[in-house]
Amino acid sequence: MSDFKNIEQLEKRLWSAADNLRANSGLTAQEYSRPVLGLIFLRYAEYRFTEAKKRLDAKASTGRRRGGGDIRTAIQAEGAMYVPEEALFSRLLELPEDRSIGLAVNAAMKALEAENEAIRDALPKTYTRFEDDILQDLLKTFAGIRFDLGTDIFGRIYEYFLNEFAKSEGQGGGEFFTPSPLVRLITQIIEPFHGKVFDPACGSGGMFVSSAAFVEEHNRSASDELSIFGQEKTGDTVRLSKMNLAVHGLQGDIREGNSYYEDIHRCAGAFDFVMANPPFNVDKIQKERIEDDKKRFPFGMPNTDNGNYIWIQMFYAALNDKGRAGFVMANSASDARSSELEIRKKLIQTGAVDVMVAVSSNFFYTVTLPCTLWFFDKNKQEKNRDKVLFIDARHIFRQVTRAIRDYTSEQLNFIANIVKLYRGEQADHTFMENHPDSGNDGGWALEKYFPERKYQDIAGLCKVATLQEIESQGWSLNAGRYVGVVAQGAEGHDEDFASKLEALQEELEVLNAEAHKLEAVIEENVIAILGEV
Repeated sequence: MSDFKNIEQLEKRLWSAADNLRANSGLTAQEYSRPVLGLIFLRYAEYRFTEAKKRLDAKASTGRRRGGGDIRTAIQAEGAMYVPEEALFSRLLELPEDRSIGLAVNAAMKALEAENEAIRDALPKTYTRFEDDILQDLLKTFAGIRFDLGTDIFGRIYEYFLNEFAKSEGQGGGEFFTPSPLVRLITQIIEPFHGKVFDPACGSGGMFVSSAAFVEEHNRSASDELSIFGQEKTGDTVRLSKMNLAVHGLQGDIREGNSYYEDIHRCAGAFDFVMANPPFNVDKIQKERIEDDKKRFPFGMPNTDNGNYIWIQMFYAALNDKGRAGFVMANSASDARSSELEIRKKLIQTGAVDVMVAVSSNFFYTVTLPCTLWFFDKNKQEKNRDKVLFIDARHIFRQVTRAIRDYTSEQLNFIANIVKLYRGEQADHTFMENHPDSGNDGGWALEKYFPERKYQDIAGLCKVATLQEIESQGWSLNAGRYVGVVAQGAEGHDEDFASKLEALQEELEVLNAEAHKLEAVIEENVIAILGEV
């Protein structure tokens, strides 16, 4: 069974148990949510702490750990928070019957904050509002969480609960969490080995966690190599991101603020890496508030009521002269017309657009539409300065459930290594070696498509296009325009007629939605003109 299926089953089981208890608590979802999420955090903190202790003990037994030193420092060096005895989740499970569990959990939260400055005042301490039997049941429920199912399983479970609580309050929920295969692919392509990493729409901080994992898998210390900066518009999400970083032994400057209007980190030219999954197609942005900010938006404001090219410029402008960016974007942005086309043209002419990867539909958990991964590199090799690599990966996926797709580690490794070959680098199989996968069958082995281990255009898969070719295509960044038809034999990799038709249908839905918006604008303008006549 894939990690996704295991995680999905775990989430549903945990939520069902927690929501049943909420019904008996007399508290609203809003009152109940933060304490429940705090218990999940406490459980994960102990898991990370215990795993770090095991690694330290193994090093001590082989003589690889030098000196005694401070246990807190040693634990943090292993990528975890130091959890004192009174803050251990397992200790709360063993409390005697005459002990107030609410008081004990409050004390555990205070003790954990006291030992870890990064989460000071971030944890809930309202557990005396719960009956002891409800708290006891919650502790038992969360004791069964498996945290060994993925790089950022904590962030995934945490945000799943946030969504479900929002739905319980009639708020409709939301999708904060970027699917880990896409986060990992972005990380593998921009290669954040060392420097300042920025995400102005950081959500739970999953991009930062993935960057740290990348560094660690290449035998370096993430806390030594990376400086983390993030921004989010709601306080709860900022706290979530800080907690997610802390529990992974990371520190970062995560601030609350609306990234459209508040340049808290003075981001222009400041960062080595930018990673993000911004909200798509946002309307009603007050562009008059930011149109004079030429540092962050050097190519001007789009005329359309859509925030995609505001985000895209923000990512580009935040990079220093050697910086790389990778982000998720709606497919429609690749071919957007009018003022957005002019902005895209100027962006392409800078030479910073490096790679475009078209991704299949059904990677996100709540929306089915396909998306595109954009990559910038302000320090491209001279031979690639006036070129862009297009990869059509819409036929590369594993069907996890009827509604969800992901990548095997072999597929992800394959896509990332196409980029390495394009850059003239050696293939790197570190990710696949560190993430063995039952779905790896050799079908996406790099040498099968690139026998000389050198980049070459492959019809239906990848194409390096010159700026002249891109201009001839109306400055489109749609991979399908350049890559062409699927190469003979590639259809054996999970792509059949039905999935092709589905992808086309979903792209048509996007175009239809845009057409309806334009119809409404035209109608309003006609009414206004007739009213003046």
